[in-house]
Parts: sequence; structure tokens; C-alpha cells
Amino acid sequence: MTVLDSGDRSTGDDPLVTSGRPQLEAIVDLDAIAHNVGVLREHAGDAALMTVVKADAYNHGVVAVARTALAAGADQLGVTTVAEGLELRAAGIDAPVLAWLHTVDADYAAAIVAGIEIGVSSPRHLAAVVAAAQAVGSPAVVTVKIDTGLNRNGVAPDEWDTMVDALAAAVADGAIRLHGAFTHLAHADEPHHPVIDRQKQRFDDALAQLRRRGLEPDVVHAANSAATLTRPDLRYDMVRPGIALYGLTPVPELGDFGLRPAMNLRARVALVKHVAEGEGVSYGHIWVAPKDTTVALLPMGYADGLPRLLSQKFEVQLGGKRRRAIGRVCMDQVVVELGPDADGVVEGDTAYVFGNGDHGEPNALAWAEELGTIHYEIVCGIRGRTTRTYAGGGQ
Repeated sequence: MTVLDSGDRSTGDDPLVTSGRPQLEAIVDLDAIAHNVGVLREHAGDAALMTVVKADAYNHGVVAVARTALAAGADQLGVTTVAEGLELRAAGIDAPVLAWLHTVDADYAAAIVAGIEIGVSSPRHLAAVVAAAQAVGSPAVVTVKIDTGLNRNGVAPDEWDTMVDALAAAVADGAIRLHGAFTHLAHADEPHHPVIDRQKQRFDDALAQLRRRGLEPDVVHAANSAATLTRPDLRYDMVRPGIALYGLTPVPELGDFGLRPAMNLRARVALVKHVAEGEGVSYGHIWVAPKDTTVALLPMGYADGLPRLLSQKFEVQLGGKRRRAIGRVCMDQVVVELGPDADGVVEGDTAYVFGNGDHGEPNALAWAEELGTIHYEIVCGIRGRTTRTYAGGGQ
């Protein structure tokens, strides 16, 4: 994905930018990010707020989003890998950063030198962090991730006793500082699911075991976006929302919680043409014109993150109306029907593909529901020849 600042519309050698305007553009509204931080701060109560900016801030642009979130009141940033943390440091961001998903041979030394907090999920990972701390001559700041039932990343129950012993030894040796302890929920998007309470009890039991060994984490956290918004009993010392930061509700059946979608996907009409009655459109002719009509060609396809499985299953806002996509979604183009007289749409007009609804367009959830997936996947999947630009946030 090409990235331009809001004011940068120079064409250069980029074939996707014509007269300074991208043909396919994901506009990230930084004011929406700031607004969502405010919503999450309110739900966090007295707990600190970590905003999760992993995966290039869910494909919204990690540096711009991180700076905006911190300016709006976030206390800390969360990423998955050491490399993601180092990218923030390289951008001059010195706020606390936790990185929690690593292979055992990750570059822990670089994380220690950069002041990145390291999540550990097994005695083997902890041993590698201790070795790196000894090599650089500086203690590592560590958070232990406790598997309470998700059975994914985190210290497994059958290794927990060994892990507690190893943590105690590493703290005593001065190789690490145990800054935090956290877990992740399996059913947070179902706020009253009994597994949530079971995980909370297991987490509390594990924390009690740490404390019996004289290990007192500075910060304890469990709540992701859904739990932050629906389970105040899971706030602990800090909450850790991800998807809600980007304005997408983690529990759609409960509403939008006042969140505002930050990503707005737009495409410019490349071609307007007539199609005669009985003529098919796009590969396989799965759509045949029932009468004379006019269509608009949009320069986006599955290479840009528009799933082929959405063929004939989505709409865009164009010319003040919702327009239905027809025919197959191709690698780099899709067709929408306009009606017999084009309804005033001309080449170069903007089609609002998904976004915050200000122009009447659908949101990312509409795509997700058609595909039987979640809107996380939709926004993370926009790629290819899409140009990311920013609006708001002092841009």
C-alpha cells in the first residue's frame, strides 16, 4: 500500500495517482482515532489505557495512529513483535511499548536496549530474555502472559509452576524486572459467556501464586476492546483495546458504543459505458443485463483487498445513491450498475466503498457479514495499489 500524507498529492512515477488524486484511496481519519480514545478512556474508568497498534495499527498506519492515540490520552502502546516495537522507537515514539508474540530466538537484546517491554509465554522464552539481558548488561522489562483458557499464546497451565520459579530466580538475579502480568479472553465478544468468569478466576489464582512468591507485577491487564466496553469487572490496572480504537464495534449486536470508523475507502470511476440488454458483464457473465443500462468501472479488485467472494454482494455510494456491484470481482476492477442514463455519474467521480457513513456508504461490517467473517479482517486486508492518506489530527 502506498502511503501519502494528506497534503502530498504529487504524481511522481506512481501510475495510481492522476493529477494528484489517487484512483483508490484509504483515508484514515485521525480525529476519529482521537475520538475513539476518548470513548475508551471513559469506559476504562481509573484504569490505564493501552492502545493496540499491532499489524501496522490494523492497517491504519502505526506511526500516525500511535502518535494520535498518545496525544489523545493513551498511556501505553501494544504490539506483537519486537520489530513492530523498534519501528515505533525509530519514529521517535518513547512511550511505553509492550511486545508479546515472539519466537524463542527473537532479537531480545535489541528490545532491551530500546526499552521495549517483552511479553514472555514459556520458561524457554524467559531463559532467552535472561540471556539477552546478561549479554547487554541491562535488565529486561518483562510481562508474563498467562494462558487462562484461550490455549494460544501464554504460559500453559502445566508449565506455570516452573515459570513462577524461573521468574523468581530471574528477578532475584537482577536479570529482569517483572513489570506486568496479563491474559487474553476467548469469549469477550459474548459478554456474559461463562468462560469469561472461568478465565478471570484462573487469572486471579495465577496472580495470587505470583504474589505468594513475592512477585508483584506493577500492571495487571486482561480486557480487550469488548471487555473494556462491557465488563468493568475486568479492568484491573489497565485495559488493552484494539479494534475499538479504529472505530469498529467489537460487539455489533450491542451497537457502536459511540465509536467512529477511522478508515474510509474510496475509488474514482475509471470508465462509464452502456451495456445492451442481454449482454453479460465481467468474467463468466454471472450477471446479464435485463435491459439496456449503464455501468461504472471502479479500479479496484482482489489484488487491492476487495474479496472475490463479494461478487454481486456489496454496494457503493456513488452519485448520491447506493449502487450494486455486478459481475465478478476481478483482480483490479469491479463494475457497478448505474441505470439506463448513468444518473449523472461521470468518469472521475468518487465512489464511497465503505467508511463512517457520512456520505451514505456502508461500513466494513457490511462486507464482513456478507463474507461470514469479522470487520478486523476487512480493514486489515486493504492493500495492493490502495493509497493510504490521512485526514484530521492536525494534518
